[in-house]
Amino acid sequence: MLKEKMLKALNEQINAEQYSSLLYLSMSAYFNDKGLPGFANWMYVQYQEELTHANKFFNYVVERGGKVELKAIDQMPTTWEGVIDVYEKTLEHEQLVTSLIDKLVDVAIEEKDHATQSFLRWFVDEQVEEEANVTEILDTLKLINGQGNGIFMLDREMRNRTFVDTTAAAQ
Repeated sequence: MLKEKMLKALNEQINAEQYSSLLYLSMSAYFNDKGLPGFANWMYVQYQEELTHANKFFNYVVERGGKVELKAIDQMPTTWEGVIDVYEKTLEHEQLVTSLIDKLVDVAIEEKDHATQSFLRWFVDEQVEEEANVTEILDTLKLINGQGNGIFMLDREMRNRTFVDTTAAAQ
């Protein structure tokens, strides 16, 4: 059974993950509108990943006998100043998610909830990967100044990303 403080924090994270998914879906729509289907695909895959993260938290709360409490999700942005801006905002957002996961770990430690600490290890590792992936793309975008033939080539590369439910293997 989850203690009340841990349950509240996990419910907040479910909602944060749902916001993340819709943020990336909005970014995908932005890129589609700009004629960048590869970048749109990359963000759409990111949207799918965030949904699986929300569902993983949801299922964990249910499995531990907790009550899931879904709340309204804030409006996410729909426009950006360009490709570099999108990925700068993506990195900022992933850093925020990392801080939220870290706070969850802190609560689990404080509450001596060893099961939740174990559950959260996957998310800690996942956030390291998320930040590294976005940083690599952002560094490349800055090298090509977010334009020209480089953006065309990177867009073509981004089309190759496919969704793989990494949470399924972590169960």
